[in-house]
Amino acid sequence: MIWTNLDFFPVMGETLTAENTMKLDFSAENKELLNVDLGNTTSFDTYVFDQIKRNGKKYGIGGYLENRAIYKRSEVFSTEDSEFRNIHMGIDIWTEAGAPVYAPLAGKVHSFQDNAGFGNYGATIILEHEVEGNPLFSLYGHLFLSDLDGLEVGKEVKAGDLLCHVGPFPENGDWPPHLHFQMMWDLQGNVGDYPGVAAKKDLEFYKTNCPDPNLVLRCEGL
Repeated sequence: MIWTNLDFFPVMGETLTAENTMKLDFSAENKELLNVDLGNTTSFDTYVFDQIKRNGKKYGIGGYLENRAIYKRSEVFSTEDSEFRNIHMGIDIWTEAGAPVYAPLAGKVHSFQDNAGFGNYGATIILEHEVEGNPLFSLYGHLFLSDLDGLEVGKEVKAGDLLCHVGPFPENGDWPPHLHFQMMWDLQGNVGDYPGVAAKKDLEFYKTNCPDPNLVLRCEGL
C-alpha cells in the first residue's frame, strides 16, 4: 500500500522534511528517559522541547509501532489482564501548542469528544474518508477543547480545511503539546475515541487495522 496516486494536504500546513523535523525516541532503549520525571508533565515537556529547539527544528516526530517506555506514567494504558499497552499505533507530531492542524483529504466528521483524564487523548476528532472505494478514518488527539465547540457529526470537510489545533497541557490529556495522528480501517464501534496504543498480544490486529500514518504525512526519514 503506497497511495502514490493520491494527493494529501500537509496535516501541519507545511511539508514535513528533514529540515524542519527530528525523530524522537521514547522507547526503553533511550536511557535518557531514566532521568526524566515522566509523571511530571512540566519536566516531560522540558525534555521534549529542549531536544527540538537544541537541534533547530520545529517538530519532533515519530512513534508508529514504537514500543514505548513513557506509558507507565498513566494507568490509562493498563489492561484487565495486567498486560500494559505500550506499542504506539499512530504518529506523534510534537510542536508548540496552538499549531494549526489541517484535514489531509476530503471527508466528514465521524465523531468527537473530550477523552479527559491524565494520559488520555483530551479533545479528539475522528474524520471519515473514502480511499480507493474503502472507508478510512483519521484520528486527531490532544487538541484544544475549544476545537470541539460548534462541531457537528456529519460536517463535511475539504482537503486543506483548518480542522483543529495542537492543545496545551493539562487540557490535552496532560501531555507535552503534540498531535496524535492515526488512521483506522475499522473503528470497531468506537465513537470519538479509538485505542492509540496496543498491547503486544493484540499487535497483529492493530497493525492490519491501523496503516502507517506516514502514508499520508509523507515525512522524510520515517
